[in-house]
Parts: sequence; C-alpha cells; structure tokens
Amino acid sequence: MTADVALGWSAGFEAYAGRFAGRFPRVEARRRMVSYVRGLLSETERKNGWTLAEVAGDAGPEGMQRLLNFYPWDVGGVRDDVRDVVVECLADERDGVLIVDETGFLKKGTKSAGVARQYSGTAGRIENSQIGFFLAYASPAGRALIDRELYLPKEWTGDRERCRAAGIDDEVEFATKPALAQRMIERAVLARVPFGWVTADEAYGMDTKFRLWLEADDIPHVVAVPKSAAVVAMDLTRPRAHQVIADLPEEAWKRMSCGDGARGPRMSDWAVSDIRPLRRSGWGHWLLARRGIADPSELAYYICFGPADTGMEELVRVAGSRWAIEECFQVAKNETGLDHYQVRGYRAWYRHITLSMAAAAFLVLIRDAARKRGNRKWNSPT
Repeated sequence: MTADVALGWSAGFEAYAGRFAGRFPRVEARRRMVSYVRGLLSETERKNGWTLAEVAGDAGPEGMQRLLNFYPWDVGGVRDDVRDVVVECLADERDGVLIVDETGFLKKGTKSAGVARQYSGTAGRIENSQIGFFLAYASPAGRALIDRELYLPKEWTGDRERCRAAGIDDEVEFATKPALAQRMIERAVLARVPFGWVTADEAYGMDTKFRLWLEADDIPHVVAVPKSAAVVAMDLTRPRAHQVIADLPEEAWKRMSCGDGARGPRMSDWAVSDIRPLRRSGWGHWLLARRGIADPSELAYYICFGPADTGMEELVRVAGSRWAIEECFQVAKNETGLDHYQVRGYRAWYRHITLSMAAAAFLVLIRDAARKRGNRKWNSPT
C-alpha cells in the first residue's frame, strides 16, 4: 500500500466513523468505537478484546470491554446507519434482493446468551453454539449484511433467571426463526430500503405464515421449500412439490446460470410450473426447481410469488442470489472478526456483531468508491 493510498484510506475511515458519532453520547465511548472498528479492519489474525486493545496501543482489554458491556450507546441506531451506508453504495430498486440466513458461533459453557446444543450450519452438525440470524442486501453492485438478531431457544426464554444473568430483559420472548426474519425485513421496509425481492432457505420457506405475510405485504419472494411441501396445483389439487415437478416433460427443463461463483457461472437445469390458480390480478405464483447437471437426482424446490409478468430467468436469478449472504459471512468472519468475540452478555453480542458489520460496510464503501473512480477514468475524454 502506497503512502498516498494509506493516507486516503485513513481519512476516509475517519469520515466514515464520524457518521456514527451521534450514537455515542460520551467522548470516550466514541473514541473506543473508532479504535474497535479500526482494529476489526486491521490485519490482526484474531480480533478479540486483547488483540484489539494491542492494535489501539492499550495495556489491556478493559477499555474495549467497557465499550461492549457498560458505556451507553445506541446499538440499534448504529445498525440503521450501517444499513444506510450499504444502501447508498448498492441500492437497486429493481434488482436488489434481501436475503435471510443464519450462521453459528461455536461456544463453550452454558452462560453465553442463547448458547445451546443446537444445529449449526457452520459446523454442519449439532454443537454447543449461538445462532445469529442476519439480513443481507445484494445487488449487481455488491452485497453486505444490514441487520442481525440472536436466536434464543425456548430453554432460555423459559428460564427468566438465566436470561437476567445474561442481560436479557424480561420483555424479550421466544421468537421462531421465521419471526426473526420477518422482524428484520419489516425494519428494512419501514426504512424504505429499495429492493425487488426477498429470498431465503427452507428454514423460512417451509413456514406458511412467513410466506403469507410476505404475500400480504406485496413482497415478491423466492423461498426454498422441502420436496414434501404441499402446493395448490392449477387443477386445485394439493400435490407435493416433487410430484408437480416430476410430472413436467423433459423439454420444460432449461440449462441456465443462477449467477457467477468462484469458478464461473453456476450452471444447473431449471424448470418452473404455475401454481395457485386463484390469485390476485397482476400477481403470479410459481414452483421453481433446480436440478444438478452431474447428479440429476439432486433437486431443490422454491415457492415463488411476484409480478405476473416475471420470467423464469428472473426467478432463477433471485434463487441464485441467496449464496451472496454466504459470501457476506465469509468476509465478515475472515476480515472483520464477526465470530472472534469473547463476550457472554446479550447486549454485548449485539454490540460486537453490529460493529463488525460496520467494519464490513466500510469495505463496501471503499470498494464502491474505487469502482466509481474507475468508471470516471474509463469515461474521461482523456
């Protein structure tokens, strides 16, 4: 990195951190926030309280711990500011997609808020872990995390003393995974985030109430469902998803890319069938299926709702966009310490995760600035 680039990065970071200043009523908390986020962006391998303190030149982690546990500041406001930064960089009212997914944080012991023996997609098995739920925004310009919620199993919300010990207020009740997803999407809608679609995996798509809520609010969506999901066919029968697709002729399948991956276009065979004949004017319902090329027995199913003139290519694009949130998790974990925290409290979890998202959003900001500079150079008359 040249000296000029380093100075530009530093000045840009100071201006960026200043966007959050109003969320921190005390000067010391504001300074700690700046040091914390700067540390999350550093090349330090493990980004916990001790290593972040070292980056900041502190003798110990006490200052960073106060930021996460004691100083008063508006963590929800910072979350909203992060979302606004991402939208400024990536907004696309037609092609923007909101993506819901979860990721696990492996933990030892029983006292960290929400920790339990539960399935972690990160580990690929049942482990002692916390599960964080996230909302990402993706568009052709990029992708980033914009919201988060910590899942509290019933064994936690049913034990108020345990909750109080972890800093969980009595009014925090059990919420299902789709309910947490709905909460985050509602915040995005209220904030007028420009997007065209919502997508999510089976954990949300199999919840009929979640799908009906999206439909009632006229939110187009492509959500994965299990093969056993019942659908309303055009003859008003209720077959399973896999039965509808099995009845399609071979010529109904088309080989298409659902987006670029690390090795180029992600090619699969796709087919779509109309469902739900009783529909509102101007809206359509479809069952979409993806079939593996190397292994045709590898099938995935999606229930879709959107404008009646939506083409198959658009449904495939939205279905494929779900992988963008996995890239967000990878960036946040590898580059901004999303899973490097050493906190137990409920409030501290939200604070660390939000600041990690703020650091990741800064990377989006500088990449967007570099892209725009490149475009200006390309379009310049010289």
